[in-house]
Amino acid sequence: MTPPPSAPAATVTEGPAFGFDNSYARLPERFYARLDPARAEAPRMIRLNRPLAEALGLDAEALDGPAGAEILAGNRVPEGAEPLAMAYAGHQFGGWVPQLGDGRAILLGEVVDRAGRRRDIQLKGSGRTPFSRSGDGRAPLGPVLREYIVSEAMAALGVPTTRALAAVATGQRVYRDYAAPGAVLTRVASSHIRVGTFQFFSARRDREALVLLADHVIARHYPGAGAAAEPYLALLEAVIAAQARLVAAWMGLGFIHGVMNTDNMTVSGETIDFGPCAFMEAYDPATVFSSIDQYGRYAYANQPGIAQWNLACFAQCLLPLLAEDEDAAIAKAQRAIDAYPEIYRAAWLGVMRAKLGLAEVEEEDGALAEGLLDAMAAGRADFTLSFRRLAEEGGEGARECFDEPAAFDDWLERWRARLARESRGAEAAAAAMRGANPLYIPRNHLVEQAIEAGEAGDFGPFEALLDVLARPCEECPELARYAAPARPEETVRASSGRSSQGLANTSRSASKGPKSPASPASIACSTRW
Repeated sequence: MTPPPSAPAATVTEGPAFGFDNSYARLPERFYARLDPARAEAPRMIRLNRPLAEALGLDAEALDGPAGAEILAGNRVPEGAEPLAMAYAGHQFGGWVPQLGDGRAILLGEVVDRAGRRRDIQLKGSGRTPFSRSGDGRAPLGPVLREYIVSEAMAALGVPTTRALAAVATGQRVYRDYAAPGAVLTRVASSHIRVGTFQFFSARRDREALVLLADHVIARHYPGAGAAAEPYLALLEAVIAAQARLVAAWMGLGFIHGVMNTDNMTVSGETIDFGPCAFMEAYDPATVFSSIDQYGRYAYANQPGIAQWNLACFAQCLLPLLAEDEDAAIAKAQRAIDAYPEIYRAAWLGVMRAKLGLAEVEEEDGALAEGLLDAMAAGRADFTLSFRRLAEEGGEGARECFDEPAAFDDWLERWRARLARESRGAEAAAAAMRGANPLYIPRNHLVEQAIEAGEAGDFGPFEALLDVLARPCEECPELARYAAPARPEETVRASSGRSSQGLANTSRSASKGPKSPASPASIACSTRW
């Protein structure tokens, strides 16, 4: 693949050492396009994530300055890097797109961190690639700050996620339907391999590439699958389980990804691509956080089912590897996909039991959790604060979160009776609940305020918000405004050009609540080889 015309190539520098070991770059050239990032006019470090840099085995002191800004803006390629843009395809809002790829991101390479984990280091917003189509490959500052904030908040909340190593201003303007300062995000991931990466080669009937890619993923993410009697079936089952756990974690936080396209689902089970995403305030399972999601495909309550749909697409890609006989391959894949609802339900129940202070298992726990969600929907209760305040005053602390508390009052007595059957005491349960239910999340209005200030050159609100979100469960009275829902005049109600963020509470196509998908995704219904 031929790189597009761009700014002069970045220069190789000795600079801070990264110790790259680039396994993806050793795959055949049809997996990617090799090219250097485009140069930035006047790079300046906005924030380096020093704890993450140190965990990666990098010299944070050397990176946190002009030399680091030059590297992380793309002006200088560190020694050992092999910059490339990855090829992939995907279903976007259900429609098939045969070629997508990294249109504004370049993978510098991979490092093995201090814990022995292999991690990608990628520049996002680093210029055009062969996959950019008509785009310029640049990133406005707003989306860079948003992804930094939300991905680091997710990490602090214990959710598998890509991480933000740095945000660097480029000194250039980026033009969309508005003009904004440009920036580059340095993103860290276990890998950037997506369901769409497999779809790219499946659509081309490139079996050799599928085998190479599957073997790479097994070695990198699921080594236990390599020892199984059927490694590729074990890979499918492992990815299904990882995604079920991930979506259950999202649902337990009121998080809405917003764009669950197959090219935005990693096979590692990490959250990736924080575009029109947000955390709900007033609970409504039909809430949508993307102005372009006109029919509510990616509404909160639909996320478990969409994950299964995406996983069915992944399973279809693996069919040639599961068995020589097509019908036998389909049967194996279908059994794996059909197991998803039960796997997801178990993961979701584990999340909800922890949030409700339940350490033991009873059959009616699912109904108890769903009863609270129904009461929250009826009472327009804030998702985050309702769960957090349950740990106060025997649950009475949550009552003030409800516009109409009658349904909550009925539920509260059921919960207290259930909690009384736990072997541990009320105080131990309340302490556990405070650890499982955050007080501080990246509320939409706070993120918008940080972005607006940053675009004006003031990164104080950005820094302050990151500091609060690093300790989401530790209550500090002086930080009360960070826990409060948006006032009416602060509510984000439509897509913003600055942040690509929209909010709409609708009753579109979402189901009543976050239950398991009603009908399994079919492997056999899609185009086969």
